[in-house]
Amino acid sequence: MRSARYTITMFDPALLGQVAAADGPVALTGARAVSADANRLLGSAVAHVRDHVLTDPDVDAHPMLVPDTARYLASATLRALPHSASDGEAGGGRDATSRTVRAAVAYIEENADRDITLADIAASVPVTPRAVQYACARHLDSTPLAYLRRVRLALAHADLQAAEPGTATVTSVAMRWGFAHPGRFAAAYRSAYGRAPSSTPRA
Repeated sequence: MRSARYTITMFDPALLGQVAAADGPVALTGARAVSADANRLLGSAVAHVRDHVLTDPDVDAHPMLVPDTARYLASATLRALPHSASDGEAGGGRDATSRTVRAAVAYIEENADRDITLADIAASVPVTPRAVQYACARHLDSTPLAYLRRVRLALAHADLQAAEPGTATVTSVAMRWGFAHPGRFAAAYRSAYGRAPSSTPRA
């Protein structure tokens, strides 16, 4: 090999454990992706962070954006590469109750403007992260973090409706609520509200 370009991505090991909702550290156990689709997703995630998030001069103005992006990248990595948490599921089914969901939903809705994690949601109940995941899957047909994104999307929608013309851009509102990828934000918004965010009626 005469020349090559590499994009090196490093994680705090605790982040992988946090995203995997594991009881301890999570280690990658192989360098070969588990599937071609997972490998493409990981490559796309790394390229997006490198080319769009890290190059944005205003990224530090949005406190939720960087940690949410780091978790997104860690999630793509765990989906693509074999790891020590993929060989079994932790317990937690006995706590996957409607009470767990109600407590988790209340915490998410009260703290959606903060940088909160799955571990934070679980600790607020309090149950294990795996129990929150099971409870949300059983009663909401969703994951806790997917529900958090749904709440933030609704808050972004409210901000766009309330904004006076010329005072806020779609991108700035999206970034405020942790949506780093404008295209994905627009697609999620259109799916939820039937229109592009740029066409939302303003105050």
